Amino acid sequence: MPANSFNNHTDYGIGIGLRVPHYRHILEKKPVVDWFEIISENFMVDGGRPLEVLDRILEQYRVVQHGVSMYFGSADKPDREHLKRLKTLVRRTRTPWLSDHLCWGSVDGRFTHDLLPMPYTRGVARHTASKIRHVRDVVEVPICVENVSSYAEFHQSDMTEWEFLSEVVEAADCGILLDVNNIYVSSKNHGFDPYEYLNNIPHHRVGQIHIAGHTKFKKYILDTHDHPVLDPVWKLYAHAIKLCGHTATLLEWDDRIPSFTEVHDEALKATQFLGDHSAARARGAKNSSEAGPKGKANRESKGRIAEAELAPA
Repeated sequence: MPANSFNNHTDYGIGIGLRVPHYRHILEKKPVVDWFEIISENFMVDGGRPLEVLDRILEQYRVVQHGVSMYFGSADKPDREHLKRLKTLVRRTRTPWLSDHLCWGSVDGRFTHDLLPMPYTRGVARHTASKIRHVRDVVEVPICVENVSSYAEFHQSDMTEWEFLSEVVEAADCGILLDVNNIYVSSKNHGFDPYEYLNNIPHHRVGQIHIAGHTKFKKYILDTHDHPVLDPVWKLYAHAIKLCGHTATLLEWDDRIPSFTEVHDEALKATQFLGDHSAARARGAKNSSEAGPKGKANRESKGRIAEAELAPA
């Protein structure tokens, strides 16, 4: 949804990820981009080239932070030093909201550097929500949690993934970073209907959307982010926009990265779907205004004319 409390009442458009191969092009050519998403962990440093580039980007672009190591579902408590560095970066970038993944990936201080699915139970949902609330209270910006792609499931789960996602965000009172490519990938790997997933989440909590490319293998689909968005994902994205409204959208392209222009052009394809939604809303508003007293009188007049034409001679 545009301008809601989960994206800090902003109304961003189409963004792309800030990636090293594009630094020179962006800094020299200064292309028109609505906003950049950065991976928080790449800039949680004391100095050097990353922060130099980031500060130059911040001079002319809006930036939103996206994390990959908070592991809200892990049993460990959030690391204080990590949160301290994260908050320092939040203040530097003035990110309107912060996102990370609904997953686990660490045990006793050891990190897998992977985004692992969780058992979908109410106990796990409560634990995860508690960690989200704690992190939000520390960093002092809204948080959106992202649904991950998955390739295995827990037998202990007693609800669907979309029910679990809904349970967590309601308990944490946080937002959703809705990754439609991840929904599609997981739906094919686990055999569920991706549209049922989309239809049954709290749409008013969606603060941002991700789109990306994936790779099909013989027995599964992998979330690779290494080529353009495929047609089934675009269709799912169109449905998401219909449900959630004109929402800030980010194209992920993280491997075999082509030129900046190619990535940006692919991201801008989302404009068509956002435009279609806006046009549909405009038509709906027009029809609603016609349904007022004047519109009602016109319909009644047309109805009487039709009845007269149908009356027997």
